[in-house]
Amino acid sequence: MSLNKTYEFNDIIRDIIDKKEFQQLKDELHHGISRYHHCIRVAKGTYYITKKFNLNYENATKAALLHDFYTNEQMKDFNSKEAFRLHPDLALENAKNLLGLDKLQENIIASHMFPVCKEKPKYIEAWVTSIVDKGVAIYEMYRYKASLVMGIWILFIFNIISIQK
Repeated sequence: MSLNKTYEFNDIIRDIIDKKEFQQLKDELHHGISRYHHCIRVAKGTYYITKKFNLNYENATKAALLHDFYTNEQMKDFNSKEAFRLHPDLALENAKNLLGLDKLQENIIASHMFPVCKEKPKYIEAWVTSIVDKGVAIYEMYRYKASLVMGIWILFIFNIISIQK
């Protein structure tokens, strides 16, 4: 990302990332990294694509930043399948409490898990965010979570070999 785009991106998201409620996501594990950093990656991807195609990049970027705006504590009563399907609704509710959203932003957040969730993307920006989120999640799962699991297995095997001696 060019320096000018980096400054513009940071200006767009500043009013959200400076809020203590959003800062809480730094402590939430998500795909092997923090949910905070995952949301920033999705917002950057959404920003880049929507700006390039002259779409509503400012509102799309803000909504992409808030697409997973929930805490693990809020999901504790749901099993993983339910949480997977329901977290867009919780993120939308939390985002509405944080700042005023327009219809585009509401749809981006509510539909980012399509076709798993009930809401379908109604705007090109919502489709972009949904696709970017899936790409970022796949990257993060491969890059961070898979290596973490591999490391645990290597330690386990090393311990088994050590015990055998």
